[in-house]
Amino acid sequence: MGQRSGPGSGPGGVPAAIALSPILSARYRQVDLERIAEAAPGSRLVSVSLEGLADAPLDEVEVLLRGPLPTRVFDRLITRCPRLIWVHSATAGVERVLTPSAQERGLVITNARGVFSTPIAEYVIMMVLAVARRLPQLLELQRERTWQPLEAREMHDVTIGIVGLGSIGRAVADLATAFGSRVIATRRRPDAMDGPPGSLPGRVEVLAADALPELLARSDFVVLALPLTAHTEDLFDEAMLARMKPGSWLINVARGRLVDERALVRALRDGPLRGAVLDTLRDEPLDPASPLYEVPNLILTPHTSWTSGRVLDRSIELFCENLGRFRRGEPLHNAVDPRLGY
Repeated sequence: MGQRSGPGSGPGGVPAAIALSPILSARYRQVDLERIAEAAPGSRLVSVSLEGLADAPLDEVEVLLRGPLPTRVFDRLITRCPRLIWVHSATAGVERVLTPSAQERGLVITNARGVFSTPIAEYVIMMVLAVARRLPQLLELQRERTWQPLEAREMHDVTIGIVGLGSIGRAVADLATAFGSRVIATRRRPDAMDGPPGSLPGRVEVLAADALPELLARSDFVVLALPLTAHTEDLFDEAMLARMKPGSWLINVARGRLVDERALVRALRDGPLRGAVLDTLRDEPLDPASPLYEVPNLILTPHTSWTSGRVLDRSIELFCENLGRFRRGEPLHNAVDPRLGY
């Protein structure tokens, strides 16, 4: 046997065992299992249910591919994996993975950054176009059997503000600038972007995070694409929503807990907001009796912006690429900084 270069105790540095929990609300296809086995030859694969039930012993598990496991199930699971080294989250948000137990163990955490950027960006542009072209009103006129042309806005006349310029924010900016919209974005470190200081290719104006009030005052649509951390929870409270441009729209494709939903309803009722699109909410699934369903100019979708026929393939591809890097002892893609929370 050749010298082992990675941290795994299996043949050639692969993990001795890999635990696989369901990801993206889907069962693993045979082709997925074959790709994982090819990326880590000799590793034993252990299936784990969303309730934490395993089909084989977990004592040798060194890598966990985590889907939407509840926090309590995740914490119990990692205590049953004494040799666990690395957890790959099949979600971009890791607030349910960076638990005190995981951090005390010093586990390496990676996430799915980039996997969902394309479908989420397309969802955002779909909503911007629908509002700009007045699709909701046109559908209402159809239901009323009323023939009444409505004046719309061209995308060249729209300013889109992106709060958080990670992989999703960049994808939104790429599509928005392709339509000719003006794009402003905030980023924690605007000086770390590629290209000239304060800019991105495609006419994107990049501001520091503390310039968020300026972005809100100038944007017709504000897109939330930032992670949920202790610093961003309830960021969009009554005071922040009051800073938004009169007649603007809020689009949240990040995490529900970024927004104070009661304050949002007041801002929709009393101003300055004209409307909002929420693909993610504080409590999911949303109770059928929730009053949010009745709020005028509030578009709700069931956390569906990320979905497409390609995301499962990209998820497995990223995990397998990282398995190869793990085996070779190389830095893993999408490593999460526990101090930042993303």
